[in-house]
Amino acid sequence: MSYNIPLIAELQMEAASTAKMLARVPTDKFGWAPHEKSMKMGRLANHVAELPSWITMTMNTEALDFANWDYKPAVATTAEELVAIHDQNVKEAVVCLENATDADFEKMWTMRNGEHIYFTLPKKVVLRTWAFSHQYHHRGQLSVFLRLLDIPVPGMYGPSADDNRAPVAEPVPADNGDYLDGANQ
Repeated sequence: MSYNIPLIAELQMEAASTAKMLARVPTDKFGWAPHEKSMKMGRLANHVAELPSWITMTMNTEALDFANWDYKPAVATTAEELVAIHDQNVKEAVVCLENATDADFEKMWTMRNGEHIYFTLPKKVVLRTWAFSHQYHHRGQLSVFLRLLDIPVPGMYGPSADDNRAPVAEPVPADNGDYLDGANQ
């Protein structure tokens, strides 16, 4: 199987979960942050929406040099705009990955700030860490922001505590010997 196939599948699955999260971000709380060192909710949500574009950037460049990067962050002002920016970035990333060969993923990519090199790694490693895992990290932060504001958090890998679900069965009584208390281990 080509390296791009599982990446595309993961991206599409995770993108659906991320879009559900972004759709819950309230416009009136864009300026809120849980701590003075935290990003404001609007900036964090915009960052989550734009992160799939880093897949495309990584695959289409050999390096990122912060010293001369003309960065213009996404600036959505509504949840609908957040989802639209995210969905467009995912669409472009999927096309980019579909066109990538296995050899493309082996090419080296460098992150630097002028002469200071942070790392040089194969693109497949950069994608897994700097793009995919970075996305999940910030999406997790966003879920905590929502929880702290008492906004229902959508399930990512199954139902969340806020999702409607069937009642959970009562636990089975521990009358099956001493295995549950560790006496027979």
